[in-house]
Amino acid sequence: MNGASGRKAIFITGAASGIGLAAAKRFAREGWFVGLSDIDAAGLKAAQAELGADNASTHALDVRDRKAWDNALGEFGKASGGRMDVLLNNAGIANYGFFEDQTDDEADRQIDINVKGVVNGSRAGLPLLKATPGATLINVASCAGLFGAPKMAIYCATKFAVRGLSEALDAEWSRHGIAVRCIMPWFVDTPILQAGSQGSNEKIADSIRAGGSEVYTVEEASEVIWQAARPTTTQLHHIVGKAGKRLRFVARFMPGTVRKQLRSAVGAS
Repeated sequence: MNGASGRKAIFITGAASGIGLAAAKRFAREGWFVGLSDIDAAGLKAAQAELGADNASTHALDVRDRKAWDNALGEFGKASGGRMDVLLNNAGIANYGFFEDQTDDEADRQIDINVKGVVNGSRAGLPLLKATPGATLINVASCAGLFGAPKMAIYCATKFAVRGLSEALDAEWSRHGIAVRCIMPWFVDTPILQAGSQGSNEKIADSIRAGGSEVYTVEEASEVIWQAARPTTTQLHHIVGKAGKRLRFVARFMPGTVRKQLRSAVGAS
């Protein structure tokens, strides 16, 4: 594992694929040292090979495990020279289906990874962030944190939680000089679109196709993350995709319209 040699450094969860991997590539192109973390060992190895061993370190990490967080960030701190300019809490999962059809295990796993994982990372990362002037915490929420969507109740709840946590820490951590940013993507072309629920063949992708919704690329998401990390950026919430920006506007100014459309989508009046 080679050192960062004084370069800016970012630690990314869920970095073996999807938005996490795209963000890793984006920051590496800008000369940053990247800490890649995931439960996918093979994916991490491939990602490091693509970025180059001099540009990235790999860290096996289940975000639900607090001890694993301490170990991973301890290793990363040694590789980065004791700095972490950005912590990107990106890891997340989804299940798709009516609330009552999702199992207790499916609900718990979404809450544990999507919410507790972000809380664990924020707590474990605070010392390195405090030690790095101008550091930024970036949490990936979702446009599902703007308005609750049917068949995604638990997922929406977790993303509302990430949004709320980000807003609270934006205020709290200002006293440490740490910026906080919340990324809220619309549908992005990642493996999460294949999420379903136990005993059902219906996937999020099926709903997208039926509704004709836009799907954005991981590169578009990574560009929003890059812009959110720039020191000239003061904005807390960053939406990925024009569709998400439209939803934010309608949810704010015409919530009744959104509610009526969502109820109609499941056959209710």
